[in-house]
Amino acid sequence: MAGPTFGRNARLPRPPRRARAWLVAAVLAAAPAAALSVFRAVPVAWPRPVVQALSFTPWLVLPAAVGVACASLSRRAWLFATTTALLALQLFWLFPPGFARPAQATGTRRVELKVMNINAKHGEADAAEIVRLVRDNGIELLAVEEYTPALEDRLADEGLAGLLPNRISRPDARASGAAVYSLHPMTLTGAVPDTQFLMPTVGLNLDSGSQSVSLEVTIVHAKPPVDAGVAQWRQDLAALGKVAARPGNVVLIGDFNATYDHAEFRQLLAGAGGRQTVDVGVAAGSRLIPTWPMDGLPLPGIVIDHIVTNPEITGGAYAVHRVPGSDHAAVVATLGIPVER
Repeated sequence: MAGPTFGRNARLPRPPRRARAWLVAAVLAAAPAAALSVFRAVPVAWPRPVVQALSFTPWLVLPAAVGVACASLSRRAWLFATTTALLALQLFWLFPPGFARPAQATGTRRVELKVMNINAKHGEADAAEIVRLVRDNGIELLAVEEYTPALEDRLADEGLAGLLPNRISRPDARASGAAVYSLHPMTLTGAVPDTQFLMPTVGLNLDSGSQSVSLEVTIVHAKPPVDAGVAQWRQDLAALGKVAARPGNVVLIGDFNATYDHAEFRQLLAGAGGRQTVDVGVAAGSRLIPTWPMDGLPLPGIVIDHIVTNPEITGGAYAVHRVPGSDHAAVVATLGIPVER
């Protein structure tokens, strides 16, 4: 049988209409991921709308996966290859290898410290639930942002002082108040300079038997990147990067108002002077376990509350807990502080 012949006016066969529909669907699904990936890949000082959009980068893995599925049904190899590469990029960002906690030296003695953070949303967080989480998880250090006089009274009424008898606090009727409660004695050693919200630093000496273990903890509450606050947000994160780069055992815990997908936060982890620090949640592979918003805004959840340590400190038992009354979740982790030799 003779094969088909093509004359000057002959037309190549058109793909089925259904395949063309899948092509359109693949492009529409992959387009948002492709556009935001450009901003994610280029670490410059993007304007406020881009900064806010970058917070939701982890969720781009979903439309990127839909794009791959639709591309496979479109019968176009080039589109399938393109969307597959885009999905691989989202997965690479979702589980970054570069900031995993490095292997720890065997035989190093450590003191465990169970820590917890909560942004109390202008003091509206449920004090009874905060105290329950402290009790049930054996928390030894609690950091609280947006700490108000009313919340201080409610926490006292719920018996927090019986669990964590040491407190350094400055309550405020607005969002600037902060407090740290501890099972161990501590001293106020300073505060992050030139910030809108109070970010105090405290020093602790942990009992390890024959040797002391010193630790510096900074309570974080960076300015959110909203309205005209982007410049202050960048200034806060840059200042926190300098704190993270200090020698010794350092912990930064609180509301950074930034995600791992912001270049400014990754620069903080890189540390001033090249001393890399570690995000306990990122190291635990918990980038899709959101800490905000727990109520109110109908947005996909993102991780803006973090526990950051120097790499010599181990991190484990990372968990996120809802607290009624707050739009932030409580973040809990067990830290292993190396004993000084």
